[in-house]
Amino acid sequence: MSTYQAAISWQRHPNEVFIDAKYSRAHTWSFDGGAIVAASSSPSVVPLPYSVEHHVDPEEAYVASLSSCHMLFFLHFAAKAGLIVESYIDKASGIMARNAHGNMAMVEVTLKPQITWQHTQRVNEKVLSELHHQAHCACFIANSVNTLIKIEH
Repeated sequence: MSTYQAAISWQRHPNEVFIDAKYSRAHTWSFDGGAIVAASSSPSVVPLPYSVEHHVDPEEAYVASLSSCHMLFFLHFAAKAGLIVESYIDKASGIMARNAHGNMAMVEVTLKPQITWQHTQRVNEKVLSELHHQAHCACFIANSVNTLIKIEH
């Protein structure tokens, strides 16, 4: 068993009334390795200027987390199969909508990995599909959520 931690920090500014809901949603995420990420609510959820558009929002982080986890397992299984990956770029996207219970949720995440191989002749559609299947089945994050995860390759 492993334990993971993140410290989330927000502070009300002195000029903010707070109970009028006109306060900044800007905050930070701090991680044990020393990384600090500027975070905010999404401007599509809380309008500007109360959100900070150039900060990471939880919805973006969710999509990135699924994409990152999938990629790390994909690289693992490719290496295990003796296939050399030169680059892996994913422009993943997520859709937030009402789920079956009527609650707003990330109902779908689509991964769109573009992979460059050292030896392309060794990789066909069957191999690629199997690697993505293995990565999806092994991904801790994918195994933890109800979101439909699609992989377009």
